[in-house]
Amino acid sequence: MSDLITNDPGLSVYFAVEVDGVNLGAWTTCSGLGIEIESEPRTDSAMTVLMHHLPGRVKYTNLMLGRPVSPETAKVISWITAFTTLPVPTAAEVRALDPMGGTIMTWSLFGVRPIKWTGPSFDAAQLSVAKEELELSYQGFL
Repeated sequence: MSDLITNDPGLSVYFAVEVDGVNLGAWTTCSGLGIEIESEPRTDSAMTVLMHHLPGRVKYTNLMLGRPVSPETAKVISWITAFTTLPVPTAAEVRALDPMGGTIMTWSLFGVRPIKWTGPSFDAAQLSVAKEELELSYQGFL
């Protein structure tokens, strides 16, 4: 049983993100990596019992990253500021890492743009971790 637990790559996964060589640091949550392919139903003219589903436009869902605020937050703000000055879509790499820092899986993206950054909310009446979220759009996988 202990061998199963130590070799499970899904335990304590975190994510490293790099955009055009700029390391945006480690992230604790990652969601939204996905592909949606629209399909258009068409009936077969010769056989009325058949329905064809023709592939249509491909849509890539937005990537959402989250983590506690850290010194790496400044790198994110700097990258977004540079992007707003010269808005050129970039390439990015998202790596899922195991607890020892080994790569489990890598996703290479192109046409990456920042969509939204949300900083922490502070409330002195509550004990909570200050978190940030980054939303990215992308045009596809490399």
